[in-house]
Amino acid sequence: MSVKSSKQGVVKLSDGAILRLKITVVDAREAGFSPFGGINIHVKPIGGVATVEIPKELIDKVKDKPLAPTEPPLNGWELLDIVEQEPAVEEVIVDTSKGRYVVRVEAEAVMASRNMKYRNVFNEPIYWVNWVWKISWKPLKEG
Repeated sequence: MSVKSSKQGVVKLSDGAILRLKITVVDAREAGFSPFGGINIHVKPIGGVATVEIPKELIDKVKDKPLAPTEPPLNGWELLDIVEQEPAVEEVIVDTSKGRYVVRVEAEAVMASRNMKYRNVFNEPIYWVNWVWKISWKPLKEG
């Protein structure tokens, strides 16, 4: 397996925060038959979110709050709207018994939440994002 292309996603939230969504394909291997090109490819993606930009007034509100625990706190969460986004994408090339395939994994944010009762190590509110995977593959057209 080799990476063909990779693009970070951007998630803009209703409170003015801008987050980065990064995904990577840890593994992609042939796993039997499917109607999609005659081959099934088992894909294992992972992802993570980081802050890019937080409005100063939000940082000021949490700068004296306690540092967030290692597990998500049970209280203080507020749902936020996703106002704009560019999905994160990674494409990898996989060798199979039917030739080379391009596996595409796209991650699109579907829910976002923040917690203003705690701060992270950068003195920012805590954000939590849920995303969905869109996984597809097709034969590689070489040449």
